[in-house]
Amino acid sequence: MSTAPSDLILQVENIEVIYNKAVQALRGLSLSVPRGQVVTLLGSNGAGKSTTLKAISGLLGLENGELTAGKILLDGQDISRMKPHELVRAGLFHIMEGRRIFEDLTVEENLTAATFALSGRGLARTPFELVYDYFPRLAERRNQRAGYMSGGEQQMLAIGRALIAQPKLILLDEPSLGLSPILVEEIFTIISRINRQTGVSMLLVEQNANVAMAVAHYGYIMETGKIQLNGPTSRLIEDQDVREFYLGHGGGGGEKSYRNIKHYKRRKRWLS
Repeated sequence: MSTAPSDLILQVENIEVIYNKAVQALRGLSLSVPRGQVVTLLGSNGAGKSTTLKAISGLLGLENGELTAGKILLDGQDISRMKPHELVRAGLFHIMEGRRIFEDLTVEENLTAATFALSGRGLARTPFELVYDYFPRLAERRNQRAGYMSGGEQQMLAIGRALIAQPKLILLDEPSLGLSPILVEEIFTIISRINRQTGVSMLLVEQNANVAMAVAHYGYIMETGKIQLNGPTSRLIEDQDVREFYLGHGGGGGEKSYRNIKHYKRRKRWLS
């Protein structure tokens, strides 16, 4: 991505990650996120997408993972060795796969827990008010235990907690997981609106490549721990291999099944 370093909120430079001191998950991976933009990271299961997010947010140690090479910069500062709670206060918020809300707490108590990240910072407006503006359904359920809400409402709450922290960068891991198509469309519409109206940058990992491409400005495609292809999403959408492997469209214009795509031998230029 030809962007000046001062215009990048996140720079990941040639990182390597090893699990259990034996299994290499990332191999010299580099990517960047410009300020105010949404960048998507695509790839098949096991490509290393979630590992990339955990390396950025400092959560590798929870799974016996280790960043062994390279560096990660947030707003120009090297955060490679910072602890997760320090990263949250520095402006990075990771919405993990599966939402990870506090199920026994109410909606409002979940949001209150996220105010830890504010660490005494002054607020232009009540943070809860901002969340309820984007998610009126959460306002209606503010006193309800989060564990009794639907999957879509829980995802709204997970995003709402991130907004409370007033982040510079949000990492989103599979926000569409387990949701109906209607809810997926609603969630991604709100994600796009948040990006446009607040200017917060986002790095999005998503299996549903169609919705990811629709909201992202730029995309990276991973294979076996490395970036194999990247570019503006407007260009990637037109790439024949991307359309076939990730968007479900064959070269002849007809839609191919995932089973056929899964076993299709990649063209040599895909890995060039």
